[in-house]
This record gives sequence, C-alpha cells and structure tokens, in this order.
Amino acid sequence: MKKKTKLSQSFQHRLIVLVAIAFLATTAFLWLIQTRLSENNAINLLRLNLSDVREDIIDASDNNLLKLTRNVAQEINAQEAVDAALLESLMTKYDVTEINVIDENGIIVVTTYPDFLNYDMRSGAQSAEFMVLLEGKTEYVQSYQPVSFTESSEPSGAGLKQGKFVQTGLMAEGSVFSRKYGGVTLARGGFVQVGYGAERFQKDIDEFVVGVTRNRHVGEGGCIIIVDESWNIVSDRYGNEGANLEVTGLWIDPAAMPENEPFQAEVYGQPCYCMYRTTEGYRIVAVMPRSEAALSRNVSVSVTTAMQIVVFTALFIMIFVLVKKLVVNNIYQINESLSAITAGNLDTVVDVRSHVEFEALSNDINTTVDTLKRYIADAAARIDAELAFAKAIQHSALPSVFPPYPGRNEFDIHAAMYTAKEVGGDFYDFYFVDEDTLAFLVADVSGKGIPAAMFMMQSKTLLKSCAESGMPIEQVFTTANEKLCEGNDAGMFVTAWMGLLNVKTGLVTFANAGHNPPLVKRADGNFEYHKTRAGFVLAGMEGIRYRKFELQLQPGDTVYLYTDGVTEATNVVQELYGDTRLLTLLNQQQGSAAKEVCEAVKADVDAFAGEAEQFDDITMLCLTWHGTQNGEVSA
Repeated sequence: MKKKTKLSQSFQHRLIVLVAIAFLATTAFLWLIQTRLSENNAINLLRLNLSDVREDIIDASDNNLLKLTRNVAQEINAQEAVDAALLESLMTKYDVTEINVIDENGIIVVTTYPDFLNYDMRSGAQSAEFMVLLEGKTEYVQSYQPVSFTESSEPSGAGLKQGKFVQTGLMAEGSVFSRKYGGVTLARGGFVQVGYGAERFQKDIDEFVVGVTRNRHVGEGGCIIIVDESWNIVSDRYGNEGANLEVTGLWIDPAAMPENEPFQAEVYGQPCYCMYRTTEGYRIVAVMPRSEAALSRNVSVSVTTAMQIVVFTALFIMIFVLVKKLVVNNIYQINESLSAITAGNLDTVVDVRSHVEFEALSNDINTTVDTLKRYIADAAARIDAELAFAKAIQHSALPSVFPPYPGRNEFDIHAAMYTAKEVGGDFYDFYFVDEDTLAFLVADVSGKGIPAAMFMMQSKTLLKSCAESGMPIEQVFTTANEKLCEGNDAGMFVTAWMGLLNVKTGLVTFANAGHNPPLVKRADGNFEYHKTRAGFVLAGMEGIRYRKFELQLQPGDTVYLYTDGVTEATNVVQELYGDTRLLTLLNQQQGSAAKEVCEAVKADVDAFAGEAEQFDDITMLCLTWHGTQNGEVSA
C-alpha cells in the first residue's frame, strides 16, 4: 500500500516543485550567460597570451639579428676597403645567409651574391623599407616574412632553397621564400644589410623561444606550445620538443581553422579552448582547459545559487510556520484524539474549535464515535452470546456428571477442562465400549478458540466411533489419523493418550499419539511417570501406524492424565509449573479420591500462576481402579 504523506509535507512538496522550477530556470539562464562570458574571457586570455608571446619572439628575433648586423657593420667600418671576399668571410663567420652593402643612393655595391650587384633597393616594396636608414635612422629590422623576386627586379636572377641561394639561372617570376633582414648604417655612409633564412633564424632563437614558453601559463593550467613550419614542437611545458604536435592530441588544419580564431580540442587528454598564430616562422598555440575557463562562471553561479537558497529557505520557513500554526497543529490535536480512540478509548472527545471547519470536523468525529460505540456494544453482546452458546455445546459434549456410573464400583473417575478462551481445543472422554471395557482419554488440539474447538469435536467423535466399533486401541488411532488427515487444509493436529481398561482384570491397553506421559500411582507407593515411546500426532501425516502398550493395574492403583496446559503454566516471571512440581503435588494426595486429586492440581496451578494470564487450556483426568475380589467388587 502506498504510504500517505502529511498535509504539511504535501504542501511543502508542491511549493518546492514550483519554486524549484523557477529556481532552475533562473539558474539555467544565469548559467548560459556566465558560460558565454567565461568563453569570451578565455578567448581574450588566449589572444592576449598569443600577442605577448608573439611580441617576445619578435623582440628576440629583432635583437638577435641586429646584434649580428652591428657586429658585421663594426667589422666593415674597421676595413678601408670592402669587397665580396670580405663579405663572404663575414657571412661564414657569423653563419648568416646574405650580406649586402648599400651606398648613399640605395644601390647594392657589394654583396655575397653577385647577381644582386647594383640592385636598387627602392625598386621593391620589401627592400624599399630599408631606405629609412638613409633618412637618419641608424638601425632597422624587418619581421620574418615571405619575399618575392621577379625577373624585372633581379639583374640576373637567383633562386632560394631552404635558406641558401642556388644558382639555377633565371628565377621563375613570382617565386616566394621567407627571410628576415636587418640593417645598420655604416660610418662612411650607406648601410649594411644582413639576412638569414628559416634554418639560421630558428637556430638563433630556439633557445630563447623555449625559455619564453616553458614557464608561461595561460591562466592557471593552460600553456603555450610553439611549433615550427613543419608542426614539430619547438617548446612545450611537458618536454616534447622535436616531436610532432600530434603527440599532444592536438591537430590543426590551417585551411579549416583560421589563425587567431578559437576552437576546441583535447590536449593531453583534457578538453581545452585553443587558438594559434603564426609569427617569425613559428606557430604559437595557446591552450587553456575548459574547466578553468568555466571557473568564473561556476563561482558566479555558486554565489547566486547560495543567495537564492538562503532566500527560498527563509520563505519556506515562514510559510511552514504559518501553515503549521493555522492548520497542522489543529490537525495534530485531532489526530491525537483519534489515536486515543483507535487505541480503544472510545470515551475520548475531539474538541478542536479554533475555526469553523475544525469545529464541524470535531462534531462529525464525535458523532461517528458515538455511533461506533453503539455498534461495538451490540456486536460484543452478540459475540458473547454466541461464544457462551458454543461453550455450552462443547461442555455438553464432554462427560460432566460425576460419578458417571453410580452402579459401577470397580473404579473411580473424574475429569475437568478449563479453557483459556471461551472455547478450547483440549478434551477428555470416557465411555464403555462393552460390558467390561472402559475407554478413557485426554487429548490436546493445536491452536485455540473456535477452530480448535471444531477440530476437537471432529476428533472426539472419530475416536469414540472407532473405539465403539470394537477396534483394538492401535487400530483406533490408525483409523482416526487417516480420517483426520483428509481435508486438513488448516494443518491442525491432535496429541492424545487413550486407554481401554478391563474393569474386571485391571489391564489397560493404550496408545500414545505424541502426548504427555501419564502418571501412575501404585496402591503401596508414589506417583511416577509411565513413559513409553510415543507415536506421531494424529492428523499430522497419513500412513502412520500406532503401537499398543499394556499397563497392568492392581487394586488401588491410580492413573492421572493431563495436557501440557498443566505443566507449562507460567507465573508472572515466566517460570514453568513443570513436571517435578506436578509429581510432588500428586504424591501429597495419598488416599484422595479422583475428584479431590483434580481439584488439588487446579488449585496449585492457580496459586503458582498468580496474576499471570492463563494462555493454554488445562485438562486432566484421574482414574483409580478398585478391582474385584471373588467376583465381587472391592470396596
């Protein structure tokens, strides 16, 4: 059955659902805004770091080339004459790709490449930038960039491959290569121009690039990765220099991923925001973990959420107190009264009258309880009458007139049954099956109340029917067991001890179906338990066969039968009456009649139990055989 919730809980649950929807919607909207802001902040941080690293590399590149160019200019200034041989030696010494000496008119007058001799620096846009050195500026350096040579701009043409000129005849028009140039003015006028290609350029500044990026962080956990034109790592925080960029998990397609534009990728197994930019022949890649980029978002959302929780908690408390004071407390008062009523106190009056609705409810409950009390009283009276009738029927089925056979003095017999409820499952019986054979028994049906009483009546009738048909005692039990097993869906069973006494000879043939052993007192001795091997209980299992036992009585011998309600009676401290106490009591009844023995046992059991409630039926039967002398009954 589905568990019902309290009114206050139901109200709170529904209010929480409505507020939660608004809370989640607000939080989701805030989350989206903060996510967008955090992404923009991350992108701006990537761009800023790219710009800083780019400027550092450019500065390092410029300073390095200017340093070489100054050294070359210093050596040229120290010479009285400058020729191609001197420049060749300087080119080798400083490991540069090209050295040109330009006069005051901007014409190359000496060069390491004869084909460039007499070239007018003003004729090309890239070379014309160096004209500032003839206009008062002492140093100038260009960025590493593609340089174009055309047939019209070259006197005889030259090609460039991997940073070295190769004499190949006239260069094809529009050929492109990359080079970095620096210029310094000369003391005698004009300036010297020094250039080197990618290999020499990177050789000079790779160490600087590693230093610039190795300890640079983008945010807290981001980094800068620098690769060359072949996507081989030049600098990386994790020491992967020389390996391809793919080892980081990052792959860049320049055609699909424009420079200076953000994209997302996994770098070293971590989702990141990424951006790259090319400068001085390098590609600078900035990487920042997405988790870090979301930090500001998470902080903002957390703070806002905490504030909302405080506000909503205060709201819930106020609403709860209001509802509890106006509604729930009154309902609790009514429930307390109803709890007392349902616990059995039907005299409780519900008196909650703070509001019209509760007053009407109290009146209705009181009216209902009054009606219920009348119904219960009527039902109780009817049940009591029915139980009294059932008890009368049960007792009428048992022998209750003593002495039962006034004309038979061979024996003295008395029996009694005290039920734990109005009707019980114990029973006793005795009757003559022929002129000289007295059947007597005590039995105990499992369970109590009406079901046990009904099964008791059935068992008693079957046993008597079988015994009166003349069956031997073992066959009586065997036949009764088979019939009781039929249709025994309730799984009830009977323990029984039954004997057939020949009143002339004193011989008792008996059978035991799981019952307590009887106590037997010899005329010249004390009671003792007469223990034999007991058979299985009646109605317990089909196919059981029972054994016959014999007990020879002498005149004055007594047989006492009982159910476990005697020996298992308990007092207020849960102590058992027990077999030993019963034996002791019976031995104190020397010379007592059968009725006196039964009454003494019942009185002792009651005294032992005290205020403890009787929980099991108590049944007993006492038989004393007087015997006969010379055909006459012994007195």
